Amino acid sequence: MSSKSLTFLCPNGHLGFAPIKTGSFYRGVAQKPDFILADSGSDDIGPVPLGADICASPREWQKHDLELMLVEARKLGVPMIIGSAGDTGTNSRVDMYVEIVRELAAKHQIPPFKLGYFYSELNKDYLLQKINSGKVIQGLDGRPDLRVEDIEKTDRVVAVAGVHPYIKLLDMGADVIIGGRSSDCAIFAAPALRAGFPEALCYYLGKVMECASFCCEPYGGKETIIGTITEEDVKVTAMHPEQRCTVASVAGHAMYERSNPFYEYVAGGMLDMSNCKYEQYDEKTCRITGPKFVPAGELRVKIEGAGKVGERYIGIAGIRDPYTIQHIDKVIDWARQQAVERFGDTGYELHYRVFGKNGVMGDLEPVKEIRSHELCVIVEGIAPTKEMAHEVCMTGTRQMFYARLPEVKGTAGGVAFVLDEVLPASPAYTWTMNHTVPVDDPMELFETHLVEVK
Repeated sequence: MSSKSLTFLCPNGHLGFAPIKTGSFYRGVAQKPDFILADSGSDDIGPVPLGADICASPREWQKHDLELMLVEARKLGVPMIIGSAGDTGTNSRVDMYVEIVRELAAKHQIPPFKLGYFYSELNKDYLLQKINSGKVIQGLDGRPDLRVEDIEKTDRVVAVAGVHPYIKLLDMGADVIIGGRSSDCAIFAAPALRAGFPEALCYYLGKVMECASFCCEPYGGKETIIGTITEEDVKVTAMHPEQRCTVASVAGHAMYERSNPFYEYVAGGMLDMSNCKYEQYDEKTCRITGPKFVPAGELRVKIEGAGKVGERYIGIAGIRDPYTIQHIDKVIDWARQQAVERFGDTGYELHYRVFGKNGVMGDLEPVKEIRSHELCVIVEGIAPTKEMAHEVCMTGTRQMFYARLPEVKGTAGGVAFVLDEVLPASPAYTWTMNHTVPVDDPMELFETHLVEVK
């Protein structure tokens, strides 16, 4: 590795969520990067995987990506780093990735190497002790500060690691690192910081690389990019022959997934991108200068928690009748009332998503009039037991057929069903924690391990 620059290869913006595209991956490997890295987690997938402690994607897809990265990293003799293992970074997902790495090492007869990993799960008693000792666990994005009742509603909690456990494991000699839940950009920033590059550029490197080819144009997911950091700048290069990293694509991605387009918060501070300068370095490469890192006055670590609401069934209804479409709210009101007559007002949930009206954005949808000639209504019934959830969903779906609208003279109904039955779904979970907890030591919440794989 050069002391003047480091190169990083990222082949996938969410490892395992859909398989890596191999063509651009091998083009990137041919550049002989200093590190091969990928983020494997997200809360975009909702609270179910965290609460239920499962993956959002098939194990085989995740194994596919890990295999590509592990084999090539060991051939090159460079570190491989994965963060937020198995979508959520829970302890069981870290263990699953460690097991897969062992399997792959045996399959390919890879020479012995050091495997480091860390856990991010929190015991709820830890949070109760914090609250009981007078510590304020601050809510994010408008949430109130954490309360005891929030903890009681939670099934599983993870802390979101910064760079610290990655740096520690690299210092311990890890060749491969499997991380628990982590800040996306910290996965990439850690080795760059450890090598002594400027803090702001290190975090910017992570921000721009964490979604791989999402920072390129034309759009194409799961393609590989190469990032290079020096003392003065970050450069990012598309590996797919038809993609480019442009001023527009990279600057646009820097503003992606945040309420303020210029700020990225991590454990220990905030990356300020408001004065970044973007330049077209060559046909496929964008050069970035000017980020600033603002250290935090207090060390706080983000926590994410999810809790089970109930069992869940899904119903699907289609509507083509123009009159029914124009009165869809009355149709839903009728079906809801039938559920109330059967089950009462409480003890279950019944939700409707009307695609063709506001199925994606709900009440935030700015277009208020219905412009569709057909609608698809997804009905979600949630209750304490599967039996009750099934009946709640069946009632909420089937009663749409019987809605009593004024001026309707026909008896055939204005609603059709894709299936006569309703479909079992994963249990319903909700986010219970999106907070930050104060810590005295950045490693306080993260347990590291190092083993030899041979």
